[in-house]
Amino acid sequence: YAMCDSDRPKEPVEIVDFQMASTRIRELMPQLLQEVTSTDVLRRKLFQANFLTTTTGDAVVSLLYHRPLDQAWEREAEAMRSRLGIDVIGRARKQKLVLGKDFVTERVEVDGMELSYKQLEGSFTQPNAVIAAQMLTWARSAALYESPNGPMSVTQSNRDFLELYCGNGHFTIALAPLYRKCLATEISKSSVAAAHVNMAANGVDNVVTARLSAEELADALDGGREYTRLKDIDLSSYDLSTILVDPPRAGMGRDVSKFCTRFERIIYISCNPKTLAQDCEILRETHEIMRFAVFDQFPYTPHLECGALLVRKA
Repeated sequence: YAMCDSDRPKEPVEIVDFQMASTRIRELMPQLLQEVTSTDVLRRKLFQANFLTTTTGDAVVSLLYHRPLDQAWEREAEAMRSRLGIDVIGRARKQKLVLGKDFVTERVEVDGMELSYKQLEGSFTQPNAVIAAQMLTWARSAALYESPNGPMSVTQSNRDFLELYCGNGHFTIALAPLYRKCLATEISKSSVAAAHVNMAANGVDNVVTARLSAEELADALDGGREYTRLKDIDLSSYDLSTILVDPPRAGMGRDVSKFCTRFERIIYISCNPKTLAQDCEILRETHEIMRFAVFDQFPYTPHLECGALLVRKA
């Protein structure tokens, strides 16, 4: 195995033991290497291996090739899958062969609840379960933050919750029990499908999802054009008081940030402190940052997750 530093992309560094990885990945790396180098069928034109694991030992390994995959590859890969006790995905140009399944199921404990999440190979997921659980706990406490109007509790809350960029429902599932009902949006079709599975698995029944971008939802709430994907959702029935956003590294941008200022509380989860700061330049015109947290979701890298709770100024 070898990886390249971002500053020296043409100078690969051999990886003998990837200590920052999960225990399961560290176990699998030498085993997989031995398997694929023992046969030309698995080795030929293989250029990358991706590992997706959970704290419970579930594992999917994706093998990426510069050649078409045939029945011979499938037979050898199936035999390897059986020996290693993993699921295997073969990827080549316009090919995806799934042996077993293309997802793992992670379980985390949050405020005494065990939550399970279907995490799709190839889609964004929270890779660090321990830190992810702390982020969920923090987000729930931010939702229950004592405002000048008094604390909001599970029994007192009769307001509704909006989430943009909900992904596979990671935050939605943890926060939904704190509200009367929730509206969650996500543009990725596969992530919306995973969110439905995760909500059913966790017994969450007060969430409606819509496959919309943040900009499209803002337009719909402002009485813009009618969206087919909202035809069965009565937006006027929602009393939205809190919004949670977990945007990509590019942040929300001016228009979506302006949209967020209409809500009493904004729970902002960020994977890029720079774009978080840019968006907060707009949000601080109407809101104050009452709580802030940093989560080292990706140790040994320059990436940093942050959480900010913004409450509308009096």
